[in-house]
Amino acid sequence: MTAALQGAPAGADDPALAQEFVKFAVAAGVLRFGEFRTKAGRLSPYFFNAGGFDDGERLGRLAEFYARRVLASGVAFDMLFGPAYKGITLAAAVAVELARRGRNVPFAYNRKEAKDHGEGGTLVGAPVRGRVLIIDDVISAGTSVRESIAMIAAAGATPCGVLIALDRQERATEGGQDVPYSAVQFVTRQLQMPVAAIATLSDLLQYLASGADPALAAYAQPVRAYRERYGV
Repeated sequence: MTAALQGAPAGADDPALAQEFVKFAVAAGVLRFGEFRTKAGRLSPYFFNAGGFDDGERLGRLAEFYARRVLASGVAFDMLFGPAYKGITLAAAVAVELARRGRNVPFAYNRKEAKDHGEGGTLVGAPVRGRVLIIDDVISAGTSVRESIAMIAAAGATPCGVLIALDRQERATEGGQDVPYSAVQFVTRQLQMPVAAIATLSDLLQYLASGADPALAAYAQPVRAYRERYGV
């Protein structure tokens, strides 16, 4: 595994890929700037919504970034798992892209409610077995990851890591209070599950400061201030 999959700042080992991804997310309107209220009640100067990768071209390009990131990481995995709901589309798209690159692996996902007819159960797709890589957009509280780990383990398989698009690198909240670690750090340290991201908030700040998009230069300071206040 690379450093990122062992808990170091994800994306740091491939800055070129991270910068390319940030540029793509901005162009797709998925990464926006202004004033947005987060689930934790914070006013954030930026907003990342993977649901905006909502057509074939954008989703296909997104899958390329995921595939490049995981193949470069060297993590050993036998299949992909997509947590409902966003993870379902992501896992399917990444599986297609990996196959296009010569790495054909099965994928599965879960339902929110168990089905009591047909094949039944909460898991859909290929049998969950071997080393399973979880694919999601972000980790907000770690709840989805915990649930995925439990389902994978219950099926007799081994969760081997988590791959996300963006690591916000900010403190998580518990009971309405800030804690001195991020959701990603919680997953890596408390759940002992390695996490890799295509890009991080540090990568976003680098993009804004680089002048690659002069129209966004004014947002560099607000994003930096947000990082100083809430970052880990």
